[in-house]
Amino acid sequence: MFVFRLCCIAVITAICALVLKNHKSELVPLCLTAGGIIMFLYSFDYLTESIEFIKSFTQGAGINNDIIRIIFKIVGIGFLVELTASSVKELGFDSIADKLVLCGKIIIFVVSVPILNSTYKIIVSLIELA
Repeated sequence: MFVFRLCCIAVITAICALVLKNHKSELVPLCLTAGGIIMFLYSFDYLTESIEFIKSFTQGAGINNDIIRIIFKIVGIGFLVELTASSVKELGFDSIADKLVLCGKIIIFVVSVPILNSTYKIIVSLIELA
């Protein structure tokens, strides 16, 4: 049901943008941005339940909270960069969008270094046990 509602918001936004394109083309980017923001905010309600489940799962499994924070940070950076790059591409600035995606990938790599370090420590401790 959630996906159906989200798709309806996208279709309504596209229809509004199409109607505006014929009458007031300068309002099309604003319409698309508003529709994107509405879809993004709508998805936050659905995301809250999943975050609560992940918190209880990590506490039960004994996973370090810092690792989970880093993973959420990486996912957030990815979503934000992709959303912004798509919006910039819609405005016709493909080169800026491509540069933004490249910078986002670099930032994600830098943020993920502690996870690599933690994985290395786990592998070394497993080798020492053998």
